[in-house]
Order: sequence, then C-alpha cells, then structure tokens
Amino acid sequence: MSDRQPGFDTLQIHAGARPDPATGARQVPIYQTTAFVFRDADHAAALFNLQEVGYIYSRLTNPTVAALQERMATLEGGAGAVCCSSGHAAQIMALFPLMGPGLNIVSSNRLYGGTVTQFSQTIKRFGWSAKFVDTDDLAAVEAAIDDNTRAIFCESIANPGGYITDLDALAAIADRNGIPLIVDNTTATPYLCRPIEHGATLVVHSLTKYLTGNGTVTGGCIIDSGKFNWSNGKFPSFSDPEPAYHGLKFHETFGHLAFTFHSIAIGLRDLGMTMNPQAAHYTLMGIETLSLRMDRHCANAVKVAQWLENDPRVAYVTYAGLPSSPYHDRMAQICPKGASALFTFSLKAGYEACVKLIDSVNLFSHVANLGDTRSLIIHSASTTHRQLTETQQIAAGAAPDVVRLSIGLEDPEDIIADLDQALAKATA
Repeated sequence: MSDRQPGFDTLQIHAGARPDPATGARQVPIYQTTAFVFRDADHAAALFNLQEVGYIYSRLTNPTVAALQERMATLEGGAGAVCCSSGHAAQIMALFPLMGPGLNIVSSNRLYGGTVTQFSQTIKRFGWSAKFVDTDDLAAVEAAIDDNTRAIFCESIANPGGYITDLDALAAIADRNGIPLIVDNTTATPYLCRPIEHGATLVVHSLTKYLTGNGTVTGGCIIDSGKFNWSNGKFPSFSDPEPAYHGLKFHETFGHLAFTFHSIAIGLRDLGMTMNPQAAHYTLMGIETLSLRMDRHCANAVKVAQWLENDPRVAYVTYAGLPSSPYHDRMAQICPKGASALFTFSLKAGYEACVKLIDSVNLFSHVANLGDTRSLIIHSASTTHRQLTETQQIAAGAAPDVVRLSIGLEDPEDIIADLDQALAKATA
C-alpha cells in the first residue's frame, strides 16, 4: 500500500464513507431510526457507562451523522467532531462545557448579527457574558482577558464584511492565557482555511452554508483539535469527576478526545441539539463537491467585486480578494486559495438606495442565508443585524449604506448584469 496521504479532493468524497457492511450500499445510507438494538444487557450497560463506543439513541449518535462527523474532523485536521442542529447550536455547545455563571468570553465585534445577539443577550441567561473587541487590535484583546475569561471567539472570514482574522496572533494570545481559541470557519470552509493549523482549539461551522451548498438543510458542527490541555485548572467539566458517570474524569479518561466525548455524552444528551440523519446525508453529498464549488465561488466573487469597485455608484467594496483590501495580504497567510464569496459594498446614495437595490434584483435571491449555489443579497442593517445599534452595525461591517452579497455559481456576466440594472434603478 502507498504511504501517500490523500488530498483534500479525495477526502471530501471518501472520509467517513465506507460501503455499508450489511448491503454494500456505496453512498452513506440514511439511518432513519430512533434507537439501536443492544446485543445483550452487558453491551447496553457498557455503552451507557462510556466503556464502549456504539449507538444507543439518535439524540446522541447515529451512523449517518457519525459519517459526517468523521468527514468534518478529517477535513479540518481535528481529533474529533460533533454535529448538531444548526450553527447557533454549535456555538452554544462549544461554550457549554467551558463556561459557568460569572465567566466570560472575549469575542470579535465583527460577527454575524445573530451571533452578536446570542453572545450579548441570550448567554446572559446562563450567567455568562461576552466582551466584544476589535480583534485587529491585539492589545485590546489581551487587555480584555481576565481571570474569568474562558475563550476567545472569532470568525476566520467575518460575516458580513469578509474581513480576514489573524488567527495565528489570536492563538498566541489564547495560549499565553491558557484558554481555547474558538473559530467560526463557516464562510471560509476547510477548503479555504484550516484554523487548527493556525492554532485554533475548536472550530465551529454552520453546515447550512457552503458545506451543504444548496440551501436545503440546517446543521452545525464543532471540531476539536485534540491539542488543548483541559486539565489546567480552568475547565472542571473535563478535569473534575463527573457525577453523572460515577466520577469519571473526561480528560483523564479520553485524553485528546475529551471534548468530543463530553459534547456527545453530556452536551447532546442534555441540550438535545441533535442533527437529523437526513440533514447529515444532504450535507455529506454537498461536501463531495466542496472544492469545485469554492473555486468557482471565489473566481466569480473576484470578477463581481472588481466590477463593483470600478463602478462610480459604489463607495467601497470590502472583498479581501481585491488588492485594494487591507486584508489582501492576510489572505495569503490565512486563506491562500481564496477569500470565499461573501462581501459587502456601500452605495454612495445611502440607505434608501440600498433598499431600492434589493427590490430591483432579478437573478439574486433576497434571503437571509449565504453559501448557496445561487447568488444571494440582503441589506444586513435592516435584517440580520437589525437588532444591533448603529454603532454595533458599523463595527460589524453592516452599516446602513451597505449591502451584503453571497456570490453564487452562475455565469459571472449574468451576475454583473443583474447588479448593473438594479443599481441603475436604485440610483436613478
């Protein structure tokens, strides 16, 4: 046998996908079942006592979902992965074993609006809090960390502006302070960026977006690097005896898979943020063409962004793939294959023109999603970031005079033609 390590294109098709041993089915079957039969009483007891790995109940584990978890861990270069019902669920599940009342995270202020709300409002109900900082200001990140900080959170390519984060610098800060760096890699996907290679501890995804790629299902995933020392005194969920499992210590027992086992045995067990097997199946099929799609997404985005940047009706374009972007040089470091296909542009005519533009497109779909094969458009300030103050909107890259684009796989000339006619109507 060859010692050659398979390339990304091979892994996106084969990782986690083996012929079904019972039927020989080549595609991963949809195991649409609630429960799994135990061999005998001892087998059941061993599974429930975490002494043996296997299937119990689909809220916890399911063969279709397990195949997706293996594929995601492989593509991201992680030790293990846990899939769940949505990207938002993935964020809560990532924080759940790290946090407790009175503890906080330090978070980028350039985030999807729903994440800002989740961190600024919803997690307060658990007694957690978030400190929002500009992660380009490394001194501010360091200064925000205190004795109660348990993680740094950022997006590799920020939604909506497409800003690229210096993951290596943030990882160094996290390491110095003994806390994990959690990176949302939704916009980049593991094809364009592998945060674990830049020092990330945990990677989260909304599988709903580019990974599935066709706007059919929702799903989330957390990938664990397997490299963090959970027994450094700050994370009792992993280092201390777990009463629900007769005093088992997750980090001592499972080592580099401690986070993965905890997220299944306790996170999915008690939070119940389960991914259904049909959604996992759709996502597995989507990932098979991920690299092909992302190459085309990026190529189209470059053409559209260049056209917009040269249009006199446009004030600026935020795409990191443009040489004029302050993040262009960072792209080579973090996302050498491309800057994805999500970015914003500002209209000189302001808010009202943005609204008219949205109402004038034909090819673009006006939806609250990204990463579809179709080109998508939205006015973030009045939708996805509407709950934020104007100051927060501007900080997040979603100012009132800004429109967000998710460039699809259509003919780029058709995408440009649709924007051109809509801009004409919006600025008439």
